[in-house]
Amino acid sequence: MSHRTRHTSHHPDPVVTTAQGAVRGLRQGDTVLYLNIPYAAPPRGAGRFAPPRPHEPWDGVRDATVPGPNAPQSERRLGSVDMSPYFGTGWSRGEDYLTVSVWTPEVGGGLAVMVFVHGGGFVAGSTRSALYDGSAFARDGVVLVTLNYRLGITGFLDIPGAPANRGLLDVVAALRWVRENIAAFGGDPDNVTLFGQSAGATIVGGVLATPEAAGLFRRAIVQSGSGLGAFTTEQAARVTGAAAGALGIEPRADAFADISDDRLVEAASRLAGIDLRTGTHHDPLIGLSPFSLVLDTQPADSVATGLSSDIDLLIGTNTEEGSLYLVPVGKYATSTPGDVDDAAARSHPEPARLVETYRKARPEASFGELRSAIMGDALFGAGSWALAGAHAAHPESATYAYEFAWRSRALDGELGATHAVELPFVFDVARLPQLHGSAALLGPDEPPADLAARTHETWARFARTGDPGWDPYDDERRATMRIDAEWTRVDDPRSQERQAWRRPAGHRSQGHTIPA
Repeated sequence: MSHRTRHTSHHPDPVVTTAQGAVRGLRQGDTVLYLNIPYAAPPRGAGRFAPPRPHEPWDGVRDATVPGPNAPQSERRLGSVDMSPYFGTGWSRGEDYLTVSVWTPEVGGGLAVMVFVHGGGFVAGSTRSALYDGSAFARDGVVLVTLNYRLGITGFLDIPGAPANRGLLDVVAALRWVRENIAAFGGDPDNVTLFGQSAGATIVGGVLATPEAAGLFRRAIVQSGSGLGAFTTEQAARVTGAAAGALGIEPRADAFADISDDRLVEAASRLAGIDLRTGTHHDPLIGLSPFSLVLDTQPADSVATGLSSDIDLLIGTNTEEGSLYLVPVGKYATSTPGDVDDAAARSHPEPARLVETYRKARPEASFGELRSAIMGDALFGAGSWALAGAHAAHPESATYAYEFAWRSRALDGELGATHAVELPFVFDVARLPQLHGSAALLGPDEPPADLAARTHETWARFARTGDPGWDPYDDERRATMRIDAEWTRVDDPRSQERQAWRRPAGHRSQGHTIPA
């Protein structure tokens, strides 16, 4: 018998033997939960700026019943909205944090596997967040894996002498761990769906464009990410220079390796507001984070060449993404025409034409709504349209699109179908008490009774079969499922606004417009 032995209800304590050693999980009804299993060595000292390395084997049985440490980070708040259910409560200290958590049914084998990459602006988030509980997936016959990855300066600062995109390399290492070990937890290593939200979704797009990840997963879900979200090396160098300046060091890997995690986290918090616009490129994150992937070619353009053409893709955004960055900090209702123009200028080579397009498409819109819509598409819409179109051009696999349109009543109804609001429905935890109330993303009202169940089952169905239940997306109809209290299939929603982000045919750059 191989090391991939699965011990189930015949043993009082569920124990699984992985390639690195045995782990003891926690039985919760018909689900077994394994927390804090290392997939790579602790990133300590100079190793924080090196590629992920295999974890040393351990003797005996490792306790996998309690949460472990996570990546160094600051607590993340968005104005008046408590985001701790989404990002966790900040930094839980400890070096051995490149870990996965696994939820699996008590019995069974050959099950679909879903691997989730959390969001948090490349600077926050962890497997400890209450929202990412995989119990509903396990209940429905899916093995759910969540993972921690390096964040901030250690994860994404582009430093001479260190590999780029170390946080993305961590995700690929976690996928390799899944490939090697998930059968022992009842999963099918040949049916893995990689999915992520926000920064995590942008990382998923980056993994789609990473040749070294080929064969490690079969499907992907991109929730409010961007296939155009990477920094150029010139933009990244500005952030690196600012970080080195804040720390009083030279911008080299060996110099950063001497700095403590506390100082790195503190320095990262002082990098907000760097102007990353260059003569040829806009800031794909419009100033909201100083960290992103750093690539010579945007993921959407790499996918357009045929990379990951064998991967089924489900991709979408929320209807009012941008309001999360305005409403909780009191900037939505006070928006002016100048704010709308500035949002366009930050993100588009022809801002006046862009604003006119949005005004025509939304003749009754307030300045706050126009500003939010342009910001949301600059951050997520344009890059999602680009990635969907690039992937759909290769018929070897299917592309599916969605728009999550259910409107939260939080903050007097102004948040609406904002960024991250779909997550409680995907994980089927929309009834968690901490997600409701005047300072919570879902607001005080109960959502439609079956919305979470249907959304969650759609994601699980896609993971099992590659078909979420509606027509594929192509460059003619652009079929999209609008998810609300009622589900409606629409063709090419928001066509005028989508086309306003198009690039000339054949144009390949890191600009912030989408392929024709």
